[in-house]
Amino acid sequence: MNVSKTKYMVVSKKPQLLSQIQIGHNTLERVDKYKYLGSWLTDAWKSDTDIRVRIEIARQSFMKMKKVLCGRQLSLKLRIRLLQCYIWPVVLYGCEAWTLVEDLRKKIDAFEMWTYRRMLHISWTAKVSNAEVLARLQKKTELVKAIKQRKISYLGHILRHDRYRLLQIIMMGKIAGKRGVGRRKKSWLRNIREWTGIKTVGELFRLAMDKEKFKKLTADLQ
Repeated sequence: MNVSKTKYMVVSKKPQLLSQIQIGHNTLERVDKYKYLGSWLTDAWKSDTDIRVRIEIARQSFMKMKKVLCGRQLSLKLRIRLLQCYIWPVVLYGCEAWTLVEDLRKKIDAFEMWTYRRMLHISWTAKVSNAEVLARLQKKTELVKAIKQRKISYLGHILRHDRYRLLQIIMMGKIAGKRGVGRRKKSWLRNIREWTGIKTVGELFRLAMDKEKFKKLTADLQ
């Protein structure tokens, strides 16, 4: 164990919780976030940091390909396909683990519209609505819908395979004790229940076991 390269993070509802880990005479550094397999995990256990980072990385990737994506040598239809092929995967990396709230959804939609406006050479000072931009492209926003589909497909994949038994236990389990004071935070499963219109977790799990019905449910998402 390399003590100089080892850090630790505490996930707790009490942000001021004090802790200290010592290895011999060395005290390990406590961090509030760290990068794991390309995704950022935080002690608040929210998706804000990871989503913002993915958007900025995708923005940089877009700018590197600006001559191709914004050039008029290629048709708009082909440039849209290149955008979907090279930029969207950068944004959507690890999105199956995200918990979306309204503020984050707006940021994702805003980035998508940012790419479209540049591809259409619409100045930021021009008073062109998002609806008009989408009408010119003859399409709808697709990033948020792709996140919904990937999350729901991932849930079905987990519940139908025995090798994910530990994840199944975690999702189906309940924590003993009373819920703390204050508004309940939006959970990963609550996201899916809202998107599918399924009220109870048990009903969602039962439906996920039927691959064909769950596939149709995913395809019908708005």
